[in-house]
Amino acid sequence: MSGRISRRRFTSVAIAATAAPRFAPGQENVSSPGWIDAHVHVWTPDVEQYPLDASFDVADMRPTSFTPEQLFAHCRPAGVDRIVLIQMSFYRFDNRYMLDVMDRHPGVFSGVGIVDHHAPGLAARMNELISRGVRGFRINARGQAASDWVDDEAMATLWRTARESGVAVCPLINPTDIPHVDALCKKHPDTRVVVDHFARVGISGEIDSRELTTLCRLARFPNVHVKTSAFYALGAKTPPYTDLIPMIRKVVDAFGPERLMWASDCPYQVQGKHDYESSIALIRDRIDFLSPSDKAWILRKTAEKVFFA
Repeated sequence: MSGRISRRRFTSVAIAATAAPRFAPGQENVSSPGWIDAHVHVWTPDVEQYPLDASFDVADMRPTSFTPEQLFAHCRPAGVDRIVLIQMSFYRFDNRYMLDVMDRHPGVFSGVGIVDHHAPGLAARMNELISRGVRGFRINARGQAASDWVDDEAMATLWRTARESGVAVCPLINPTDIPHVDALCKKHPDTRVVVDHFARVGISGEIDSRELTTLCRLARFPNVHVKTSAFYALGAKTPPYTDLIPMIRKVVDAFGPERLMWASDCPYQVQGKHDYESSIALIRDRIDFLSPSDKAWILRKTAEKVFFA
């Protein structure tokens, strides 16, 4: 598998969510020991206050709206109290909508931002976002080959600043990019890393054992974590996603549950034949080899340690 996989190819045809939230803003029950969804995108149809990046237009917003209120209708019934927001590519380096959502719902959201690592003042910009509650920074190969990251001094600054500030670097990569992240981990072993969506192993429709082995080799770096997420896009891509259990077992055996975290990748998980409950139920109910303690780590404690501490 090679080349960048676009968001349009990575997602299904979307249907806008319309249900109302269970909690008014500022009144969420954040004291409950509920689950944490470690990967969600939100956006608003208000493109005047929050304009899209020039490389996107309104037609790319599928669904046209996915606000926190729409998210709550899916995650609250599943016992999810807290969420890690991932800066949406529609806004690219303008993190304002994500930050404003976090401010409106104190204690409910953490955030993973996106910065231009080649822009002047990178460390200052990262620290400004960290002061607003951002606890990770997404990197992807949009506009730069992942192979170029290893010797890129600007990328090195991003990894060093993340280490110094105690936040995570969050690579969104394809399986062919895993060796480049491996090389960066060698250079920056003390930087916390969270790999999104199993590094997209299985997006082709089959779980490639060689790709999975390459992902699991990252476990030798004790600061590397993996999101068990985006089930709708991997393997057979069909609920209840039990074909992914052998891959999950390999990852659990390699990393241990203390370095894994579940995530839905909403709103893409709640489109077409896919739904929120099927995603969380795979970890919560359908895997016999996971103990209650294992499930607590994957469904809450790992994300809490990384993104809410």
